[in-house]
Amino acid sequence: MTPDGCAVELYERLPVGDEPDVIEGAVPARARILELGSGVGRVTHPLVERGFTVTAVDESRQMLERVRGARTVCGPIEELELDERFDVVLLGSFLIHTGDLEVRRRLLRACRQHVADDGCVLIQRESEDRHENLPREREITGGVIRVVSSEPVRPGVRSVHVEYLFPDVRWTQTFLSRPLTTGAFELALAEAGLAVDSYLTGDRTWARALPVTGPSRAALLPRVGKRAAGADAATG
Repeated sequence: MTPDGCAVELYERLPVGDEPDVIEGAVPARARILELGSGVGRVTHPLVERGFTVTAVDESRQMLERVRGARTVCGPIEELELDERFDVVLLGSFLIHTGDLEVRRRLLRACRQHVADDGCVLIQRESEDRHENLPREREITGGVIRVVSSEPVRPGVRSVHVEYLFPDVRWTQTFLSRPLTTGAFELALAEAGLAVDSYLTGDRTWARALPVTGPSRAALLPRVGKRAAGADAATG
């Protein structure tokens, strides 16, 4: 088990989805990618196979032992201090939805700190209906993922319970998630010095953000704040 309660064996079984295709289509060929929260390399390995140079970061040494073909860095993302910057910083696995606001700020700070001025940050976010119409399940290779429930535990934060079902084993996982409207998401990025350049998928679950510097960074906050003013404050 990893420090945050994930089973390494489970993550070895989970297949990769369309993440490599989305990433490849949004960044320059052979870019240097900093992958934050790589796990066992589910996304890392396809990126390496496509010619990208990947630095994989995870707080679990057991996870990183499964990563092949990439440089690995073991430690919490929010404490990352590498003396280099990258063409692409990747924050996947819905990490932006952490229930802890301070952790979210530090995650985004790590993204901004490690992206080159002419680079980009790719962020995976929840779909707008992720916490609705539950239970819901989808088939994966060899098994089923079932989102059983999503219950409010405090303002703006929900407890999500998920089951992973395979013929020979069943895992359960419960974690906290802070849903974000599009406005609240963009405001959180703006506060970290990032601005959404485009949404990469029709459901807006993948966004590409660019670093903002100088006077334009200060000008960004009121604009985004005004657009987000109608959003439920609890989602922020």
